[in-house]
Amino acid sequence: MTWAPRFPSMRGSNLVELVLLRHGIAEERLGHLDHPERALTHKGRQRTHAVLDALVNRGMALDCLITSPYRRAVETAQLAVELGMAPSLHIDERLQPGGDSLALMLQLKGRIGLVGHEPDLGNLACALLGWPLGGLGLKKAGLVQLRQRGETWQLLALLRPSLLLEPKVFDPAA
Repeated sequence: MTWAPRFPSMRGSNLVELVLLRHGIAEERLGHLDHPERALTHKGRQRTHAVLDALVNRGMALDCLITSPYRRAVETAQLAVELGMAPSLHIDERLQPGGDSLALMLQLKGRIGLVGHEPDLGNLACALLGWPLGGLGLKKAGLVQLRQRGETWQLLALLRPSLLLEPKVFDPAA
């Protein structure tokens, strides 16, 4: 069994909480190739809105959101800002698929949300927690909430959208 490398110590960091949010349901890939301009579908926008609204109504508030430059992630982050989850969002190339999220992590402080893609977000959570890569996966519009305590990270929540939505909004077969 191979264990994920731990991120280096972030001494002096004030990072308290980190929310990793996967983008909502996006348009189909063309020719099985990913494309940065794939938008959220109507269903993806509705479901993501409902998930984010439920989180905000339960008190989730962040200092800022940082998102992948891919359209589906930006649209997800924009919905979160519109609903009051965070006052601002920033686009960062390091959150695009295959990006260098470690370099980004070393700069974070406060209550931060990262909006991106799988398997990158799941692997980032695994690396922070010291779990094997691939040991955690996020559904579309799902999230992981982590808290840093000293040099270690704790898993606070791993939420599937179905846990936050009314049955009429979410189709469990999807």
